[in-house]
Amino acid sequence: MATLSFNTSTFRTQTPKPIKPISTFPPFHHITYKTPQTPLKTLKNHPRTTFLYPKSVSERSVSSPEATEDDASDDGVDDPTAELSYFDPEVDPESITEWELDFSSRPILDIRGKKIWELVVCDSSLSLQYTKYFPNNVINSITLKEAIASVSDQLGVPLPEKIRYFRSQMQTIITKACKELSIKPIPSKRCVSLLLWLEERYETIYTRHPGFQKGSKPFLALDDPFPRALPENLFGDRWAFVQLPYSAVREEISSFNEKFAFGASLDLDLLGLEIDDNTLIPGLAVESSRAMPLAAWMNGLEVCAVETDTARGRLLLSVGISTRYTYATYQKTPVATQEAEAWEAAKKASRGLHFLAIQEDLDGEDCMGYWLLLDLPPPPV
Repeated sequence: MATLSFNTSTFRTQTPKPIKPISTFPPFHHITYKTPQTPLKTLKNHPRTTFLYPKSVSERSVSSPEATEDDASDDGVDDPTAELSYFDPEVDPESITEWELDFSSRPILDIRGKKIWELVVCDSSLSLQYTKYFPNNVINSITLKEAIASVSDQLGVPLPEKIRYFRSQMQTIITKACKELSIKPIPSKRCVSLLLWLEERYETIYTRHPGFQKGSKPFLALDDPFPRALPENLFGDRWAFVQLPYSAVREEISSFNEKFAFGASLDLDLLGLEIDDNTLIPGLAVESSRAMPLAAWMNGLEVCAVETDTARGRLLLSVGISTRYTYATYQKTPVATQEAEAWEAAKKASRGLHFLAIQEDLDGEDCMGYWLLLDLPPPPV
């Protein structure tokens, strides 16, 4: 897992290269896994993204007793009680069709001694950034619907087609608010930019707020369910542990929309990862005679991560907010366990970065679906 900073440099345009299998399971036949030889460098010391705050501070009803206007700097940038409303003027507003949203309590008390709630909205590129505090006695779908509409009005951007959120406890409120605005709500932990921004805000904003409560646990805990049986329509014919140099992974995603009909990418530059181009990124390739429909079904799952469970000899697929499937099983032999452990070690060395590919042939070069994945810890709030 990774603690990452933000970097907003752009992608390079490169030619995709094929994925080659390392270890295939035709069923459950194992070939030696090649452990990456290139050491991973430490994370870049990228400066954190500068979040542009408006001059106004949060409403008195949700401010700490100690918080006064004198405590804030003239421009509000260093004021932890300030709210944020920002859109990159160089970005076409019509191009932002998906938002990431969190609506939850924070480890901060207001003047009534009650926890403050906060709405945090962004897009995957952080071109759109918005925050607003709320007292805990107005938390409902009507408040959220009006707040979402105000983001559009204040920033001069259209309402999104989709909004992703990662807290299952808020599903009812978020779903109702979105549907009343004709927005599709998507429960998903693929809110990478939002999750990293919340980690950033905890370190630079919440802990500096006058009402911050040290040691306060998240009011809404994330789920950690037991794995379910995989639906039959998601079964593949064979699978293999595979690996690609980091440079090749970047090449794959540089032309992602043109190359892949199904899947999901990540903005590696925004994540601020520094990985040597020769570092091998672990992945899982799945072969299927019906690769195209399988990739299409997988595309609707919001695939988040793949992990090995060496204690039970299986692979786990995490999708949506809290769903995990037993994706595949293998015979627990010393060789198989060693391969699974090596795969997880490679994932750890690459700071949690890994991928899933759906192919018609493990020895072929074409992918019907490609998901770039990242292990992330739950946010501190």
